[in-house]
Amino acid sequence: MATNNEAITNATLTPRQIVEELDKYVIGQDAAKKSVAIALRNRWRRQQVADSIRDEIVPNNIIMIGPTGVGKTEIARRLAKLAHAPFIKVEATKFTEVGYVGRDVESIVRDLTDLSVTMVRTEKTAEVRMIAKAAAEHRLLDILVPPVKRRAGLGFADGEDEVEENAGTRDKMLAQLRTGELDSRTVELEVSVDPLPSMQVLGPIGMEEMGVNLQDLFGNMLPKKNKKRKVTIAEARTILEQEEAEKLVDMDAVTREAIARVENTGIVFIDEIDKIATTGSGGSGPDVSRSGVQRDLLPIVEGSTVSTKYGVVKTDHVLFIASGAFHVSKPSDLIPELQGRFPIRVELDSLTEEDFYKILTVPQNALIKQYTALLATEGIELEFDDGAIREIAAIAARVNDEVVNIGARRLHTIMTTLLEDILYNTPDHTQEAKLTITAARVSERLEKIVQDQDLSKFIL
Repeated sequence: MATNNEAITNATLTPRQIVEELDKYVIGQDAAKKSVAIALRNRWRRQQVADSIRDEIVPNNIIMIGPTGVGKTEIARRLAKLAHAPFIKVEATKFTEVGYVGRDVESIVRDLTDLSVTMVRTEKTAEVRMIAKAAAEHRLLDILVPPVKRRAGLGFADGEDEVEENAGTRDKMLAQLRTGELDSRTVELEVSVDPLPSMQVLGPIGMEEMGVNLQDLFGNMLPKKNKKRKVTIAEARTILEQEEAEKLVDMDAVTREAIARVENTGIVFIDEIDKIATTGSGGSGPDVSRSGVQRDLLPIVEGSTVSTKYGVVKTDHVLFIASGAFHVSKPSDLIPELQGRFPIRVELDSLTEEDFYKILTVPQNALIKQYTALLATEGIELEFDDGAIREIAAIAARVNDEVVNIGARRLHTIMTTLLEDILYNTPDHTQEAKLTITAARVSERLEKIVQDQDLSKFIL
């Protein structure tokens, strides 16, 4: 089995390995994990088939059905990290039918492309980091110790190379620069300033919706201005390294690779898709806009071309994962064409008391581990005995049943309420070096709130 770091960049994980990685962060929901693992592996399989059939293989989009807080979003987010793919999460309720005030659904693809370009540019910048660092050091040296040359003719034969008089000083200064001795020293640095301020086009249809970036459009026509700033050498090094890296990175190549990643490995997670399902006849009121959003989503999910500021992006092979609680509506309330574009349906289970216990203890980012790490910064060792964890899990399950089921998010509220006094009093008041949370302490702190239904609604 690959290590965690290797897994994140390993495109050849088997479905079983993908599920094992997801198990580190998401408890239960085996059916959903299995479906997304197969979908991710199929993306790699598609890249291996012959060109003649590759374009014919379309992704099997997934719709996850289940109450809030059971892991739908976390599964999609962790999947994107494993795939090392461009990933964007959007709320279906933010979009409206074209002609209404709101965001155009095509902005999903534009935002995904922006994220992909940033991802690729960051990778390419990391590749040239050492070269950029060396170039930045020499620029800093030129500011600290300007090179002094003796020209040929001053004691030198004609045609003899110039000699740097202060080479020794520069070498000494370079050594100090690399050890960080000069980091707090201030220097005057010339930095380039954007000739245009950040611009926003107001109105229902702005330039962003047309795939046009005004800053790029006019910024390339106007010469960049330089401005002098006084900064520390540590800050100057960061600024200069960034400038040198930008010179070394080929943005045309970055753009081409970013678009290719979006088209072949991009993942779009559409949350709250049940909120745009039509619950009535669809002839009037909110249902008109809801069905309109579905009709606008259809070509994007089905496969179309979208104009972005980086070029045209095809969505034929973008993987779409939708999710919704479907308390009021049901998947069959979506328009038939859109239903057909999400052939895989997975139902996620509500969380049980045992699930809550595992959520508190098993994942690498478990809440108990988070709070233990937070209080360790204050010199306090926080410990939960097994009985306390069981009691917290039981209270979470009980409140979800009696008040409203918000899944694992209930644990955040309970843990904050339980540890409120400790978090507030530390470090103002002297605390023990070690604090143990017991089942009795949990009951004492939370039982009164749990028993009072009205209090539970406001506090838990």
